[in-house]
Formats: sequence, C-alpha cells, structure tokens
Amino acid sequence: MRRAGLRVRVIAGFAAGALALSATMALVSFQVVRRSLLDERERTAVRAAYYDAEVVRSGLGSAVQPDTVIGLLRALDTGENRRAVLQRDGEWYSRQADTGVTDAIPAALQRRAAEGVPAVQRVLADGRATLVVAVPLPDGDVLYEVDSMQELEHTLGVLTGVLTAVAVSTAALGALLGWYASRYVLRPLTRVADAAQEIAGGASKYRLDPAAEPDLARLTTSFNHMVDELSARVERDRRFAADVSHELRSPLQTLAAAASVLERRRDRLDDRTATAAGLVTDEIARFQKLVDDLLELSRGDRPAARAAVDVPALARQVCRDRQVPEGIVGGDGAGPWLVDRRRVSQLLGNLLDNAQAYGGGAVAVRLALVDGVGRIEVDDEGPGVSPDDKQVIFGRFVRGRSAGARADSAGAGLGLALVAQHAAAHGGTATVLDRPGGGARFLVELPGCAP
Repeated sequence: MRRAGLRVRVIAGFAAGALALSATMALVSFQVVRRSLLDERERTAVRAAYYDAEVVRSGLGSAVQPDTVIGLLRALDTGENRRAVLQRDGEWYSRQADTGVTDAIPAALQRRAAEGVPAVQRVLADGRATLVVAVPLPDGDVLYEVDSMQELEHTLGVLTGVLTAVAVSTAALGALLGWYASRYVLRPLTRVADAAQEIAGGASKYRLDPAAEPDLARLTTSFNHMVDELSARVERDRRFAADVSHELRSPLQTLAAAASVLERRRDRLDDRTATAAGLVTDEIARFQKLVDDLLELSRGDRPAARAAVDVPALARQVCRDRQVPEGIVGGDGAGPWLVDRRRVSQLLGNLLDNAQAYGGGAVAVRLALVDGVGRIEVDDEGPGVSPDDKQVIFGRFVRGRSAGARADSAGAGLGLALVAQHAAAHGGTATVLDRPGGGARFLVELPGCAP
C-alpha cells in the first residue's frame, strides 16, 4: 500500500487534532449544559409541585366530596406540560380524563410516597422523557405531578446539532490550517526539488540562496556544495573525454591513411591478408566514429546556435546520405524552424542509424511544428524497447537488450546519448515510446522553434 505524502499527513494530523479537541470540548460542554438544564428543570418542577400541594392540602377536608377534589385540581395552574393527579383513599383524581398519566407513575415511587417520603424520578412515558414528582399530604394523600420534558429534549437536540456543526467546522478549519502550514513548511523543500530538477536539466550554475531560509541554511549550503562538486566532476570528465579524443585523433588519422592505402591495394593482396586489411579498416572507422562522438559529447555544454532551417528538407538530405528512402519523411512540419542545423542533422542521423542497427530500419519520420514546439518522430519495425531499457537507453555507453543480442552491431552506445544532448541543448527532451503495431518510436521535442 502506498504511503501518503508528507503534505497529506500534515493536513490529516491537523484535521484529526482539531476534530479530537473540538469533539472533546463539545462533549464536555454538552454534558455540563445538559446537567445544568436538567437540574434547573427538576428544581422548578419540585417547587411548582410543592406549591400546588399546599393549595390542594388547604382545600381538602375529611368530608370533601370527589367533585370538590376535582375542582381543586382544576384550579391549579399547571400549564400545558404538567399533569396533576391526586391519590386519596386508594382512588385517583385528575382534573381531566386519565390518558395514561397514572400509568407513567412508577410503582417504586408510589411506595415511597405512601411511606410519606417525597420523591422525584425521571421516566419515559409514551417514548418521551417525563419527570414525576410525588408530594405526600396529610391523611395518606399523595399529589403527583407528571411534567413533560419534551421541550427540554428538543433544546438539547438543537444543542447537539450546533456542537456537532462546530466540531466539523473546527476540523475543516484545522485541515485548512494544516494545508497552509504544510505549504509554508514544504516551500523550501519545493525550491530544493525545483533546483535539483533544473540542475538535472543542465542548469549547472543554479544555486540556492542560504539567506532565503535561515532555518535551512545547513541544507542549502550542503546542497550548493554538492552541486559544486558535481559540476566539477562533470567538468573533469568532459575535459578528460576531450583531451583523450584530441590525443587519439592524430594516431587515428595516421592509421586511417595507412588503412586507406591497404584498401586501395586490396586486390593485390592474398585473400587472408585482404580479409585482415578489411577488418582493420572497419575497426579504424568504428574507432574514428567513437572518437568523433566523444568529442561531440565533450562540447555538450555549448548552447544551440539557432537559425532558420528547413527541417523537412534537412531530414530528406539525411535520409539520402544514409541511403534511406526519402518518402518516409512526412508530417506537417513544413516551413523554417529555429534550430541548430548541425545538431538537428546529427540528431536525425543518429536516430536513423539506431533504427537501422537495432530496429530493422526506419519506416517513418514525422515532423510537426505545434505551438512553437518542433516534434520529430522516428519509427522502426524492430522488437521495440523493453520497459527497463527505456529508463536508461539515452545514457552514455548504454546499449539495449536488442543491441546486445546482435553480434554484428558496431555501436558503442553513444548515438542516443548525443540525441538526448542535442535535444537538451534546445531546451527539449528525447523519449522512446512503443509504436502501435510493434517496434519503437523515438520522439524528440524542441521548444522555441517557431520563427
């Protein structure tokens, strides 16, 4: 399972922390408010019940008739939520028809009241919260008041909804704060990543400013030192390749001249000597190509000398030089491109050579100029490029599996490296794709080609 990114974890942490804190505060607040409201409601109900009990007690006598008792109960100001009932000599008296009020009075509460002990109990009557208050009267009479708490339950429900909304809003605010904090904290790391990408793209002079982020001064200094060391190493390698190539050119030219003499007199040699002379000539030509490629690679840091070039005509000329049919050149790339003619010519030539050596020959060369970006595609009909090779095929001295399987290939693994270098000199890229129907498709994109 893929682990979430640092920014996602920071945002989630802030949101979870805010939610936990707000939920805890909401729960505590709800419990405190609920307890306070219930206690206040209970005290109010008890006071009202004792007041009503005093009114009933003063109006009762030993010879009071049932109608008089009901009249006393009707005289009580109980409002809409309270129901008053009187238990007298085992009989129940109510100000109106009993609609289950006496059923809501628990038996345990009745026993305590019969013993002369005032009592209060919360019960559920018809699924609604109800408060029952029992007030004993003289002569064994008991006044019960059943007080509906539906209004209080509604208030607590509204409070629950408000506190829940506050908790969710706080969590969202925490996530927003986490997003801002992660953006602020990761901003220096984003600059480091951008700098690394610029340097990987060839901007070897790119450096970070230590004063921009004092807290990351050590990271910035170490990064700049690493880039300096890397640039120095690349420069040493470039100079070494250039020096070696220059030193090899003189003896190679001598060998090439001698091989040329042997080649011209090959018909005068015996078969064995002629074969040996041919092998020497071929290897010297291969060696000469390798030295030329190394020299070209050593000049890779030079900027592209852009000028208006008829790239379709140049592509057809490169095909003719390599005895490839000009008809494979197509696309909508007509018109001049602002490119380095020498670099694009070598780029096209190396792609055609690569297709001939490893892909059974080029079958299509497509040119297109779209929104100022020049696109060059070269298709072959070979076995294609494996996914593993696609990651490294444009490296120096890298040869794909198909190349290694061909003993007759004379390549040294520098042709595609030069293609990538020439593309980078134009600020572009070189990639390899799978050609529909089989084979490989090499794609080069060169920005800034519009005249």
